Amino acid sequence: MLSSLLTAFNFLTILPLPWRDTSQQSLGQAVGWFPLVGLAIGVVLAGLDWGLSQFLPSGVTAVLVMIAWLLASGAIHFDGFLDSCDGLFGGKTPVQRLEIMRDHRVGAFAVAGGGLLLLLRYSALTGLPLRTIPLLLALALSRWAMSLAIVFFPYARKQGLGRAMKDHARWPQALQATLIALVAAWFIGGVSGLMAMVTAGVVMILAALFIRTRIPGLTGDSYGAINELVEAAVLVFFTTLFWR
Repeated sequence: MLSSLLTAFNFLTILPLPWRDTSQQSLGQAVGWFPLVGLAIGVVLAGLDWGLSQFLPSGVTAVLVMIAWLLASGAIHFDGFLDSCDGLFGGKTPVQRLEIMRDHRVGAFAVAGGGLLLLLRYSALTGLPLRTIPLLLALALSRWAMSLAIVFFPYARKQGLGRAMKDHARWPQALQATLIALVAAWFIGGVSGLMAMVTAGVVMILAALFIRTRIPGLTGDSYGAINELVEAAVLVFFTTLFWR
């Protein structure tokens, strides 16, 4: 259990942990801990947001939090989102789309998609009078959505890190991730937290189904894209609660 938890932190964050278990079984079991890792990142970002807001304007604080947000994971999910934008919208056939997604060069669709995503996140953050709960749940529920996408949707490639994770993540990991996310959603956000969890699940399913219309299954980039979309969706959901 400790091994898979540390593996999850190693995989999803830039923390310099001494633990290095890259076995396929450990990677698969780590999927069950993804929401907890997201929640831990959310705690750090919420604390940073609170501290910076004591002496900086809301907009400046939001930008600095977004920078820390990207740095916390080494921008791995954002990179997957960019690659997915280029591949899913730039290729004419599934084979071409997969090849484009493997190419780390940034194209027009990546620039447009990434810019719009960051703008949406910034707008949502600045539109929230209180950002602690939205930050905590956006990070936790996005990692939960990623866990379910890994377990329940087919993988498009025969090899790769995502393939190893997919092959060793099963329903116990999905159940563990769901329980962690459910407890976090209820105790942090109450009814609103549960509604945010439903929102995250719907966005994950719609995104995964769309991806499958473009390529045979999901990839590691797809998981990152789903994570980014769910983060933004949860933030937007909470802005609807405060908007008048």
